[in-house]
Formats: sequence, C-alpha cells, structure tokens
Amino acid sequence: MRAEPITCYRPRPEAAAEFTTLPYDVFDRAGAAAHVAAHPTSFLAVERPEATFPPDHDMYADDVYQRAHDVLAERVADGTLLRDGTPCYYLYRLIKGGHEQTGIVAACALDDYANGIVRRHELTRPEKVDDRVRHIEATGCQTGPIFLAYRDNPVMEALVEAAKLSDPLYDFTDEQGVRHTVWRVARPAAVESFRAMFAYVPCAYIVDGHHRAAAAARVCQRMRTEGGEGHTGEEAYNYLLCALFPTSQLVVEPYNRVVADAAGLDEAGLVSALEGAGMLVGARRAEPVWPSGRGRFGMYAFGGWRELSYVGERPDDPAGSLDASILQDRVLGPVLGVADPREDPRVSFAGGVEGPEGLERRAGEKGVAFSLFPTTMSELMAVSDAGLLMPPKSTWLEPKLRSGLFVRRVSHRNSILDGCRRRSDEKGQ
Repeated sequence: MRAEPITCYRPRPEAAAEFTTLPYDVFDRAGAAAHVAAHPTSFLAVERPEATFPPDHDMYADDVYQRAHDVLAERVADGTLLRDGTPCYYLYRLIKGGHEQTGIVAACALDDYANGIVRRHELTRPEKVDDRVRHIEATGCQTGPIFLAYRDNPVMEALVEAAKLSDPLYDFTDEQGVRHTVWRVARPAAVESFRAMFAYVPCAYIVDGHHRAAAAARVCQRMRTEGGEGHTGEEAYNYLLCALFPTSQLVVEPYNRVVADAAGLDEAGLVSALEGAGMLVGARRAEPVWPSGRGRFGMYAFGGWRELSYVGERPDDPAGSLDASILQDRVLGPVLGVADPREDPRVSFAGGVEGPEGLERRAGEKGVAFSLFPTTMSELMAVSDAGLLMPPKSTWLEPKLRSGLFVRRVSHRNSILDGCRRRSDEKGQ
C-alpha cells in the first residue's frame, strides 16, 4: 500500500491535553454542547461546530460549517495550532491500564481505498457522509485520523521501536486516564525506511472512520474534476489522514444491544419465542451475564438476567457467522421485530465500556438488553477480505484516538488559514 509522510497543523505541546478531544461521533449533540461549554478551547468546537449554537439551530446550516472554519482559523491565529511543514510520519502510542498500542500516522492513498487495498466492512449513512463532506470543504482540512489496522510486520515494528527511543513530541494523560504519546519521524533516512516498508503491507482494514473515509473520497473526486488536466495525483486531497496499528495490539470490546420494548411479549412469551427461534434459554438470575465465548449472549429483561446459547449451525460466510448476525437473525428480527437495526428507533447500542449496570438502566422495566462476546480482529479481517459487510455497531475499540493532534490541509483553494499562518510566522511563532 502507499502511505506517505504528512504535513499538518498540530497543537503546541503544552496545549495538547486540553485542546484535543475524543472523536466527534462519540458525542451526541447535547453531549458535544456540554463538553464545549466546559472546555471552550477544545477542538470539538471545530469537529462539532453545532455545539456552539442554540440546540434548536439547524446543525446542517451553512453558518454551522462556516463556524468550524472560523474556529479553526482562530486556533491557528492564536498559536494553539502550529503548522509543521516538513513531511514526516508520527508515531502515536496509547496506554490504558495495562494495554499499550502504537500506530503510525500517515497519508494513505485514496486510490487504495477505491481499489480495496484499504478495506471496509461497514455501510455508511448518506447524511453522515454529507456532513463530513461539507466539514472538509468548509475547513479545507481532514480533522481526524481514520483508524486502520494492518497485519503484524516485524520489520515495521522494529522501525517503530527504534524511532520511539527519541524524545516524544507529546506526552499527556486525558480525562479518561489514557496516556497519549507522540513521536515525530522527520529524519530523511527514517522517513524513507517507513515509506519503503509500507510498500510491503498488502492491505489495511478500517477499524473506525468509515464515514470520514467515504467523505474524503468524495471530496477527492470533486477536486480531481475541478483540477482537470492540471491534476497530477500527488495533491494533498488524493490522500487520507490515517493512523495505522498492528492487529495484535488492538483490543476489541463488545458492542451490546438494547431494544426499548419486548414487542408485546410477557416474560414467559419471550422465553418461549426464543426457544422457538433455536436459542437455549438459561434460568432467570439476579447477577449479570457477560458472555464467556462465541455463541453465548446475556439477556436482561423483566428485571432479571438469563444466558442465551446458540448451538445450531453457523452460516458459511464470515459476516453471517458473527454473533451480532446470529443475534439479529435469530432474536432481534424474528422475536422482537427489529427488521433493520440501523433504522429502528427502538434499538440503541452500548459500547463495552458501559457495563451491566448501564444495560440495566437503558433497558428499564420494559426493554430488553443483550450482552455480546466481542468480535475479534480476525473476524473483522475475514469479513473485509471477503468483501462483505458486518452488522452495524459490531466492534468497539478502546482506547479512542484523539482528534486535534493532527489537522491535515487538503484543499487546493486559498484559505484564511494560510493568512493566519503567515501572521504567526511574522510574529516568530
């Protein structure tokens, strides 16, 4: 694959902890507004500009995207964001508890995304892609990295470990207790070594960021069309801001489901329907059920927990054999009437960090919650390799990458950001 060094805007080291933020899609609108109100200098005001408007303001109005541009320009003008104009790779390490993972921040060719070298496993929603397209067009930047995984490569890992012997550019701990450390790889020989090794990586897998990737691809195509005969293929818009991690270092958490009601069934009727759908239903108990392996599910309903087990044959295709697919095809669809979990307002999803108490609270007295065994990286790659799609919300990875550490300019149009940079340069910043 082709993964090039980047130039970018990045925060002053002393500002990074307060400025950077969790990814934009971790927050709902109210949560984003609350975070920005509590952290006025947060990069989330750029990622989710509607957070700075009244709650009844159209979040897709033109002035919302203009606000994203203006706040970004302000952060460049006031020196919070500095421009690093030397093409380089960055190493990005995250430590949470006893877990550690280190990725490489680079610009991956969008042609590789188009031809399946950068592989996807999830459908995108048009309105969410439209939102990120307008955000890129307004800011002229890719503002958060796509989370990619690649199969372990011992030579690449040796390069990474050698580069981590230098002093870090950033080293801070966020409010979730995750330690973030970044090293800058700018020495020409080291840059060429990383570039050469990426040529031996046959493919990479989108772990998180399908909507950002689809939006960047659409913006790229528009800019190629605008460029006409002057298009060379080397312009910044031909590449996608990514952070690439070896698969063995990634931890996938369960992504659980909650249905707001039991589709008119009482407890005995629900148990009978589940058994009729081919599930073994365990005895009711008070303590939570957290699955210990594939084919096992926890169910909270009517104030108690039960273990569900699927012992039938799994479909041959890697997507249909996932536990999330089994649950949908055997339980959510035929028993609870959830035809499409993407569209059914009765369905919500809870990442693995939200424990049993969270599922009980979400389900309440009328709902039904399900705990799942986590999808593995091997399963994710098998689905992607087969060109298939996973059910929605099949993987939840911790820790989350921070947005605002790397802001990559992709627009070929003149921008106020350039003027901000010149003024900063004149001030010696």
